[in-house]
Amino acid sequence: MTATSTSPGDAVSKRRVAILISGRGSNMAALIEAAAEDGFPAEIAVVISNTASAGGLAIAQRSGIETLVIESKPFGKDRAGFEAVLQAALEQRKIELICLGGFMRLFTAEFVNRWHGRMLNIHPSLLPSFPGLDPHGQALRAGVKISGATVHFVIAETDAGPIVMQGAVPVHDDDTADGLAARVLAVEHRIYPKALELVASGRTRFEGDLCKSTSNGVDDQVLIVPA
Repeated sequence: MTATSTSPGDAVSKRRVAILISGRGSNMAALIEAAAEDGFPAEIAVVISNTASAGGLAIAQRSGIETLVIESKPFGKDRAGFEAVLQAALEQRKIELICLGGFMRLFTAEFVNRWHGRMLNIHPSLLPSFPGLDPHGQALRAGVKISGATVHFVIAETDAGPIVMQGAVPVHDDDTADGLAARVLAVEHRIYPKALELVASGRTRFEGDLCKSTSNGVDDQVLIVPA
């Protein structure tokens, strides 16, 4: 993997970001809120949904952000056809980075490779553990004591790719999947904007298949469960 990096001191214009959603867009809302802050190195230029019923569209519209619906259902299994329309919309708006926020549509390897190092996703587990569906149920069945969320660059393999940032929460003995999901979601809302900030400001780089970052340091506090 190769990527260019920019030191924090360099003058960097705001990166133009598209958020892709299929549903309520809770992580989208967290990204929009963060991007509205002074000094944030990215702007949310457009929110695109593959379904007109996505609840996140109204949230984006109330925030004054352009929304676009590109229905994927009419394309059926023609993923490349859908992606051609999506790519044209992204190019028209001069998009530089993509954030997936609950986007329920698989991409072809060609589209993923075109956006290599420029497309982020968030998954509600500490990858590489528990990829795919029902990560919270997977975590509870495995009996892990700590779970969390992962922001990563998207590659052709599902829920894989270089990890940008992770956040962890304890797993309780009496947890349900819904209860664990709620705590992990709160972590998602914290780390996704921080990860986008790192990437948009040029403070990430690739070393082989790994993502390294120049951040403000690491909190060495240890989380031990049970205490």
